[in-house]
Order: sequence, then structure tokens, then C-alpha cells
Amino acid sequence: MAGQLKEVRNRIKSIQNSQQITKAMKMVSAAKLRRAQDAIIQMRPYAQKLQELLSNIVSSSDGDTGGLSLASERPVEKVLLIVITSDRGLAGAYNANLIKLAKSAIKEQYPAQAAKGNVTIWSIGKKGYEHFAKNNYKVTDTYKDIFLHLSFENVQACARAAMKAFENKEFDAVEIVYSQFRNAATQTFVLEKFLPIPKVEKKAGAANNDFIFEPGKEELIAELMPKILNTQLFKAVLDANASEHGARMTAMDKASDNANELLKSLRLSYNRARQAAITTELTEIVSGAAALQA
Repeated sequence: MAGQLKEVRNRIKSIQNSQQITKAMKMVSAAKLRRAQDAIIQMRPYAQKLQELLSNIVSSSDGDTGGLSLASERPVEKVLLIVITSDRGLAGAYNANLIKLAKSAIKEQYPAQAAKGNVTIWSIGKKGYEHFAKNNYKVTDTYKDIFLHLSFENVQACARAAMKAFENKEFDAVEIVYSQFRNAATQTFVLEKFLPIPKVEKKAGAANNDFIFEPGKEELIAELMPKILNTQLFKAVLDANASEHGARMTAMDKASDNANELLKSLRLSYNRARQAAITTELTEIVSGAAALQA
């Protein structure tokens, strides 16, 4: 009985130590989430408006992109997926859902290209790279450490490399897999087209957008396209950064709650075992006293 009580005490102590860690991690994630949330909230309207503007300009060209290769559509033979995961775990199903979405996109949208080995993955974040490398996917580690030094310049390098590869026809389509931040408890996992620049579908009866270009259409769009695409990828990385901290904060909060429930159960078991031990000792004392009197 004494051994059983010691075992329960050790388990209680172990869970209390784990609970201290989960509470500390929740507080750290909450502090990081505030900064990441402020960054994406400030960035998102600007990036979305720029992306909408670029898509409208490309759509209004009526198929004439002025020789701009970033908007040219061609048969898809080689595909690039930019998968944005996190560097660390303990974020619930966050990374698993992103990896699942990337695999689903490969299986459902690009099965022929995957069969030929023409699907390449650029992983931003160590967790995605480790999984895809372990499972023999065609993955590169060039940009996996971006979150160690998160800045527009580092993300811009990745975006420029993707644009250059698309222009050189190394890839015929580039898509981004990431999580859109909604709130601390909610993330939306999306597959977003990056290249070629998607066009806006015209609604029936809708008037065409009439843009006045100054100094000239080709010169202006050639200048705007790379900058807007850089901003689009940076927005996706900021979304993913906020989503990661939100997911980790929520996961650590749930872990702390689960530890509380487990502690209640263990303390109840401990008290029952201790009560049984006390009852047994009292019974032995009473029996011994009765035997002496007899």
C-alpha cells in the first residue's frame, strides 16, 4: 500500500511540473501572438488590395499580357508548392493539417506531375521540411529557416527565386500552402495560387475596368508585378506566423486544462488509497488490542 501511495504521489508531482511548463508556454505564445497579430492585421488589407488590383489589371488585358511571363498560362508539366509550416511543434494539429493539405493537393490536382516526379516542394519552416524529406518527397531546404530571422528581405528572396524559376520555365505553376489567421483559436488552411497571376472572372453584364496607365502599361506592370507578388508571399508568411502562435497558445491552454482534470482524478485516487491504508492500520490496532485483552 505504501508503494502504491508513493507511485501516485510521483505521478501527481510529474503532472504538476508538466502543467507549469504548459502554462509558461501559453504565456510566451500569447505574448508572441499579440505582436504577430498586429503585424498581419496591418499588412492584410494592403496586400489584399494590391493582389486584387494586379488580378484586375491582368484580367482587363483580354489575354494580352504584353509579353509579361508572370501572367502567362501554359500547360502544367512542372509544379512548385511553397508549404509554410512552423519550426517547432506543440501546436496541436497545426503542422499536420498543413502537410495533409499539401499532400491532398498533390494527389488530387497534380497526380500526373507527381507520378513523373515533377512536383517540387519549397518548405518554409523546419517541420514541413523534416516530414517531406523523411517521406521521400522532392523538397529543398533553402528557405526552411526563414522564421529564425523573419523579415521582408528574407521572404522576398524566396518570392524572387520562385518568379525567376517560373520565367525560366522551370515550373509551370506555383502555389502556396499556408494557414490564414482568424483568431487565436481558429485558422483556415488554404491552397493559394501564386503563379501564373490568377485572373478575376468577369460577371455577366459587368463593365470592364478602364485603367489609364502612366507612363506605359508594360513598363508599369513590369515594375508592379514583382513587388506585389513579394507582398503576397510576405502576407502569407505573417498569416502563418500568427496562426502558429495562436495554435500553440490554444494547445497549451487545453493541455493545462487536461492536467487539471488528471490531477483531480489522481488526488481522488490518492485520498482513497490513503484512507484505505489508515482503515487497515486502525483495524490492525483494534484487533491487536482485543487480542491482548483476551
